[in-house]
Amino acid sequence: MIDSERIFVGTSRKPDDTLNQKEHLELEYANRHGLITGATGTGKTVTLQILSEGFSNAGVPVFCADIKGDVSGIAAMGEPKDFLLERARTIGLDPYEFQEFPVIFWDLFGEKGHPIRTTISEMGPLLLSRLMDCSDAQEGIINIAFRIADEEGLLLLDLEDLRSLLTHMSERARELSHRYGSVNRRSIGAIQRKLLVLEQQHAEHFFGEPALRIADIMRTTPDGRGAINILAADRLMMNPRLYATFLLWLLSELFEELPEVGDPDKPRLVFFFDEAHLLFDEAPKVLVERVEQVVRLIRSKGVGVYFVTQNPLDVPDTVLSQLGNRIQHALRAYTPREQRAVKTAADTFRPNPDFDSFKVITRLGVGEALVSTLEDKGVPGIVERTLIRPPSSRLGPLEDNERARIVKLSPVMGQYDEAVDRDSATEMLARRAQEEARAEEEARRREEEEERREDEDERRERSARSQWRLPDGEYGDDDDDDDDDRRRSGRRRTRRSRRSGRSRRRSSYKRQTVTEAAIKSLARSMSTQLGRALARGILGGIKRGF
Repeated sequence: MIDSERIFVGTSRKPDDTLNQKEHLELEYANRHGLITGATGTGKTVTLQILSEGFSNAGVPVFCADIKGDVSGIAAMGEPKDFLLERARTIGLDPYEFQEFPVIFWDLFGEKGHPIRTTISEMGPLLLSRLMDCSDAQEGIINIAFRIADEEGLLLLDLEDLRSLLTHMSERARELSHRYGSVNRRSIGAIQRKLLVLEQQHAEHFFGEPALRIADIMRTTPDGRGAINILAADRLMMNPRLYATFLLWLLSELFEELPEVGDPDKPRLVFFFDEAHLLFDEAPKVLVERVEQVVRLIRSKGVGVYFVTQNPLDVPDTVLSQLGNRIQHALRAYTPREQRAVKTAADTFRPNPDFDSFKVITRLGVGEALVSTLEDKGVPGIVERTLIRPPSSRLGPLEDNERARIVKLSPVMGQYDEAVDRDSATEMLARRAQEEARAEEEARRREEEEERREDEDERRERSARSQWRLPDGEYGDDDDDDDDDRRRSGRRRTRRSRRSGRSRRRSSYKRQTVTEAAIKSLARSMSTQLGRALARGILGGIKRGF
């Protein structure tokens, strides 16, 4: 049952179990976000699947994470199983047609889909600090690192670039402390250790190029269906902080890159944030505020965000208040916290006089939910007890060979599969160090050559004086000898002074050589240009739309 204006969710029923009415999600209000909650095994994944099917058929691209591998079955034709056919008959779904959907598989590790990457610069200091669980002092160091990279034209693409920049900062710690505040070598060392931990968790796969282009997750097929982008997250969930940071980065990229469209007839993209509690667990206040701001404003970009989690208490109230479409599966109420969660869920619905939402939430069966979606003028509908429709695609995961075939036929095949390592901060700083070393060596060679010429001049002078004698056959008087001694002593002091100056130049990282001056001039020129182009967005990443 394909409708160009709404998505069929299921059929509600009255307290006497008689069918009531069909429940739909109106596409014109689908960008006003939503919430899918419920305990494990109550049917959240199937709800995500049938919503993704509906959006795809309506020409809306979808991005979602596949935590257990079950969502991958959306790429295959459904099978007429008895319990699915029975549910279709019960809710009046006629005809119940099976269908496969256009899917693009992604995987940060490149194993179950196309690699998906971003650069350190695009991630930004705030999300990077969150990823590494940095202290306030360490976050300050990372902010200074990004400032230096912007000013000196250093490209931060991967973890090695950030490590090279931190080493560079450690060598210049005294100078940078005067310009930006305290740059503590111990804090830098702690960040470098955190980078090592990230590498051990294989996060280096996420940073690099080619970086993901937002347009590639907003594709539609020639027949007008929206592509369903599925992120293989089973292995990624072993590092929950990386998972949450990645999805938040992607959400911020959508916010920064997409133009304002107001309230379109249907969303330009729908983004499902599964295991949403990972985003907010131990998140600093500033990050939660930024997330709330993005969720509030991204609606005008035509993007709908749907949080999927077990407990409505997992989502802060400031974010919860932005979620207009609600699908609540069963919750248990055995502990005080669970009872608070059930009460929170019940209180967020527009009451139905036919039943008590608090009691019904604890009695819902598998594949059953309380549903309230936005109706005319964006007003929340009265909550209804609803039997969720069965999916048209396969219920369960794909086989490995099926997934591999779909990846091979993907429209982005070959665009992201090979990493690119172009000239960036690591190479730039290495060249700079080599140029400075060559400049110092040239200065030392010139000084040694000058000293050698002075020594030769002195020997010639002594040799010439030794051939002249006074008329009585005596050598020059003692005053002449004293003058010679003073001249030699002065030259020795001059040489010592030169050597001392050269030593001081070596001990201070950025000083007086011609090459260094040229590099500084070039960096200032580049930073002037970058200053006009580099604009960091609401979460600190570089805007790519300039």
